[in-house]
Amino acid sequence: MHIVEFTSGTLRFLDRLPAHAPASGFVWIYLERENLHAEAATLQKAAQHLGGSPILDVHMADLDNPLHPSGYDYTSIYDLVVFRRLASDAEVRAETAATPLPQGELKTFATIRSRAVGFVAFDRLLVTVHPAGCYTAETFIKRFLGDAVQADGLSAAARNRLPASPADLMLRMINVMVDSYLELRKQLNAELDVWQRQLLAPGSRSTDWRAYLTARTALHTLEDLSEGQHDAMQEWLDTLREQAPAGMHQAERDGLLARARDVIEHIQRVLLHVRRMEEGAEMTIQMHFSALSHRTNEIMRVLTALTAVFLPLNFITGFFGMNFEYLPLIHSDKAMWVMLGIMVLTLVAVVMIFWRKRYLDRTGR
Repeated sequence: MHIVEFTSGTLRFLDRLPAHAPASGFVWIYLERENLHAEAATLQKAAQHLGGSPILDVHMADLDNPLHPSGYDYTSIYDLVVFRRLASDAEVRAETAATPLPQGELKTFATIRSRAVGFVAFDRLLVTVHPAGCYTAETFIKRFLGDAVQADGLSAAARNRLPASPADLMLRMINVMVDSYLELRKQLNAELDVWQRQLLAPGSRSTDWRAYLTARTALHTLEDLSEGQHDAMQEWLDTLREQAPAGMHQAERDGLLARARDVIEHIQRVLLHVRRMEEGAEMTIQMHFSALSHRTNEIMRVLTALTAVFLPLNFITGFFGMNFEYLPLIHSDKAMWVMLGIMVLTLVAVVMIFWRKRYLDRTGR
């Protein structure tokens, strides 16, 4: 458990819980989900003394649930926000160590995983519950420790633009999580573009449909994640608009509203981009099958034209191949040359007719 106290533009890393919440600041308690049961009593004590109310058991269960979807809930004392962040490469490798990931053009889609991060925001206390080694918490811890100095036996640092409230710090951490989704778009776009080019390449014969199904599932998962994130943050924003915390200045409230709207706008960008990729993938599949249908039609058109060209020749040879004693020209020594000339003229006439009607044109128009 990490304890950070923010007061009057400074911060301190504490070894134990303070006796009371700072009058002009707040306390941030960060712990990993794996240690939640062991630290539950200490956490509830901090919530009671620093926040004014213990955390409800049902909310403790939500914080302890690694599969909890993004969501928002509240009491009269605190707000609960569960936000699913993108899993890091190390977390994905650890999760898929026993089952190697498929390789191919769309391998990044197969590595999309998410993790639940819980936030409990009081007026003067922020409790965050993260997966082990969460990069979001580590980013802020290292950022605060980077300029820390020793003062009165405590790690303290005077910094600019420190979070002014628990809600402010929560929004900053959520913004970092959303930015990871925005950065993921570049990789997904690049892989999907390569796959689409290969699928629509002239003469393309092989297609990894399992990779496409994996990508489609990943896009649906991203869409569901983004919708859940958007709903959670929108509900929190609506609550902030309707019920501002007591003692919050108008400037601070406006800053929170602006930051929350910015986070929601980033989530909407991710959601819109995911839907565009889904539409692009579906359109590519339709174009692929349209191209296959066109090639099939071209082949059938050529075969039909060839069959029609040789059909009168087959009729002529079949007619004079009948085993009758009396047939025209059957006993003439010039019959073979006459019939050969007729067959050539017939062939040329049929080809010319088909050419005039564009049956043999490459464009088929």
